[in-house]
Amino acid sequence: MAEPLRLKAKSASPGIASGPAFLAERPDAAPASRAVGGYSALEKAIDISIGELEHLADGADAESRDIIDFQIEVLRDPTIAEATGARMEADENVVFAWVATLDAYIGELEAADEEQMRARAVDILDIKNRVLGALAGTPIADFPPGSVFVGKDMEPSRFLAHDWSKGGGIALFAGSTAGHVALLARAKSVPMVVGTGRFSAVDGDPVRVDGNAGAVVLQAGGMLIPPLAPAQMPAGDMQTESGELRTADGVPILLSININDPAEIDALDPATAGVGLMRSEFSVASVADAANEERQLAIYRRVLEQAGDRPVIIRMLDIGGDKPLAGLEDLPALASGLRGIRLLLARPEIARVQARALLRAAVFGRLSVMLPMVTFPDEVDRMRELFREEAEKLGRRALPHRMPPIGMMVEVPSAALMLDAFGSAAFFSFGTNDLTQYLAASARDDMDADAGKAAPAVLRLLAQAVKLSAGKPVSICGDMAGDPSYLPRLLAAGLRHFSVAPARRPAIRSAIIGLNADGTRAAGE
Repeated sequence: MAEPLRLKAKSASPGIASGPAFLAERPDAAPASRAVGGYSALEKAIDISIGELEHLADGADAESRDIIDFQIEVLRDPTIAEATGARMEADENVVFAWVATLDAYIGELEAADEEQMRARAVDILDIKNRVLGALAGTPIADFPPGSVFVGKDMEPSRFLAHDWSKGGGIALFAGSTAGHVALLARAKSVPMVVGTGRFSAVDGDPVRVDGNAGAVVLQAGGMLIPPLAPAQMPAGDMQTESGELRTADGVPILLSININDPAEIDALDPATAGVGLMRSEFSVASVADAANEERQLAIYRRVLEQAGDRPVIIRMLDIGGDKPLAGLEDLPALASGLRGIRLLLARPEIARVQARALLRAAVFGRLSVMLPMVTFPDEVDRMRELFREEAEKLGRRALPHRMPPIGMMVEVPSAALMLDAFGSAAFFSFGTNDLTQYLAASARDDMDADAGKAAPAVLRLLAQAVKLSAGKPVSICGDMAGDPSYLPRLLAAGLRHFSVAPARRPAIRSAIIGLNADGTRAAGE
């Protein structure tokens, strides 16, 4: 039987604690919510947050009171509210305006030379999240008594709100021995270690914190996740992935699955399939979710770790049009009918949060990023530049990240006809649902009736587009990929990567093995 794994760390507070792990970075940590209102809503949220902090201060010791007073002082600082208000006057949503204002402060602190200043970044993060929770009506929840808190860092107010009388400890991937939480932990004799590096754990796993020796002990099977260099390209790509699936005449085929909902992640079997399309908008129910970088990171990390060494393509938020985002309905960009990448470029505050989450998630697996509803080549160029800018910021903050390959969804007919003009796209994936709708000039409600009639045109367009792909990886992830009746024409067009709904995978797999690579039926079939 494998021995428990002992990881070296820095002691931040002496003592030994054992208990079930509580993972702070969980995709279900923030329930779906709705944030509405303008500057008055922000003022109300700040007042609510100050009230919550004052309640925490009641009966607190002198050290705790000093920390809370500092946070209240920051919240009452008029320059923060004014900076947020200025962003709102520039047509930013209140949630993103608040996030961007506080992130600027956090970034400056994290890049400071002095450890004491860097340790203050989590205090500002605490304030940011508390006001966000008040705006969204979703306050930060406590964690079970007796647990070992596991995460990148811990907010001071979260420490103060927790009942430590039943035991428990703290194990932080990063953190600081000079931070406020470390100070509080020592004052309340809560065992705590920092600087463990990222390690794998599951909620409820037994974890032992040794604050005397500076170590964390994990159950057998636990592992340290090694850091990866920034801007490093993942090995391999979707096109060269080897697999056991072949056509009747021996041509390898990659068969991936589509994921619509985080609930589907646990069913992903890395032994059989990677992810050819994860629709990230179904993981983001509201503007509060879209502004929550940590929540998005937790979801993306979860699917990448579940996929193991299989490749994963995550599509950026395809919102707008018939996919509204709660809390953003009043934005001019939405009113003008923008959707997909055009909306993301028109509202870069949304794209930047998601870009940071994707860059940070890329260290956990073979991630590729796909851009939705691309029409013109410069849209890909502008988004790639946005990713480069956010990667530089993450580098200055010493946050692990990688630059993933960035490709595009091909669902606009004009883009499909000019695919050779998209030189900066790393790969292409055909979204046949929208291609069919636009080719047939159909309303979304009439799609079912028109899909069959439009299929010959869609198939002809796909065959032309594959020839224009200039040898770059191509795949198909729309409904047509999951219909066995279209497989002969899709194979004949040169497609070798199909991503389908999990329920359709067995039927498509069976159909592929009965066909030759040119789409003809195998002898004896």
